[in-house]
Amino acid sequence: MRFRHVNSYAASPSVVHAMLVTPEFREEVCTYQRALEHSVDVTADGDTTTVVIRQSQAMDGAPAAARKVVGSSVEIVQREVWRGGAKGVRAEFAMEIPGKPGHLKGEATLVDKGDGTCDEVFSGEVKVNVPLIGGKLEGFIADILTRALRREGRVGEKWLERTGG
Repeated sequence: MRFRHVNSYAASPSVVHAMLVTPEFREEVCTYQRALEHSVDVTADGDTTTVVIRQSQAMDGAPAAARKVVGSSVEIVQREVWRGGAKGVRAEFAMEIPGKPGHLKGEATLVDKGDGTCDEVFSGEVKVNVPLIGGKLEGFIADILTRALRREGRVGEKWLERTGG
């Protein structure tokens, strides 16, 4: 299933990129998303920055089929490998559920809108390899990811206001 989501920010791509690779920002997002547990790891190597977020989320309100596959809570590992270049700031983006048959893989791109603002565009593919119910679970996972990314965008807007970004 194709996936696309956009967060808009009132800041330049370089300012938003700096926010996205700041561990304290990622910690704040996990707290806002009510993660049961979480860890954030940010490492830089030259012009490449890797962000790895591990978090557990309760599956309250999830369809029975989803709870049957993942249980009452789910561990999610989000990995972003950010690079800058002539075509802009972009990341290889993946969200996986360790040991379970589902993932989102794609790209996050910071698109300069030319007026001091930018869009963070997520695009990729949600895939669940479970016969008969995989398609329904893909839609469910896409909804969860959309809500999570929307929440990240809200935290980002507040972060930029608070930090003068």
